[in-house]
Amino acid sequence: MGRMAKARTTSKPKAAPRAARPVGRRLLRIAARIVVGIVAALLLLTVIYRVINPPTTPYMFAEGRRQGGVAQEWVDMDDIAPVMARSAVAAEDANFCLHWGLDVVAIRTALAEGGDRGGSTISQQVVKNVFLWQGRTWTRKVVEAVWTPLTEAVWGKRRMLELYLNVAEFGRGIFGVQAAARHYFGVDAAELTPVQAARLAMVLPDPKDRDAANPTDWQRNRTASIRDGAATIAVDGRAACFES
Repeated sequence: MGRMAKARTTSKPKAAPRAARPVGRRLLRIAARIVVGIVAALLLLTVIYRVINPPTTPYMFAEGRRQGGVAQEWVDMDDIAPVMARSAVAAEDANFCLHWGLDVVAIRTALAEGGDRGGSTISQQVVKNVFLWQGRTWTRKVVEAVWTPLTEAVWGKRRMLELYLNVAEFGRGIFGVQAAARHYFGVDAAELTPVQAARLAMVLPDPKDRDAANPTDWQRNRTASIRDGAATIAVDGRAACFES
């Protein structure tokens, strides 16, 4: 009787457990994906807002929730008195047509004075208001400084100023020049006089504590200075980039 050979059974050695990825590396990957997603979203919005008006801004939305609503009505640049555009530029960024989004001289002056004097251009303010958050943090400043030249290159000066005049805060719960013109003077933005336009531009640095309809003596003097500045840039060519 033949001896039956026992069948050999071979078993594969168990694979060593796969080493878990370090937690820090996973977090870096997640953070990188978040950053890429944010950049992509900003790029898309930058292109979209070249031709479509933003329905709101982060700050406007926050103020609307806090105050139970805000007053804002979009008006095209052609429906804004030209003197209003010149007044805003004279008050906030007299070299608006001369820089590429960042005014290096103004930034250096602000740093030299310890940051007490603002160095932000109108273009920087628009990028901050439309895309970013409020507050003076270095993170926001860096993103703003990088994004502003790109945004200005896509939009152009006239579109940049049009957005500024429509999203800027002119008083508590009052956003945009149309709502401001009606609130303070009972007229449309297209009907603003040089004095009215200068008064609206005067409140821009401190819209919650300045009143275009009832200015103080200092604010009247500032209004007169802005009116003169608006007339000056109309003559010397510093309004050419946004006037059709």
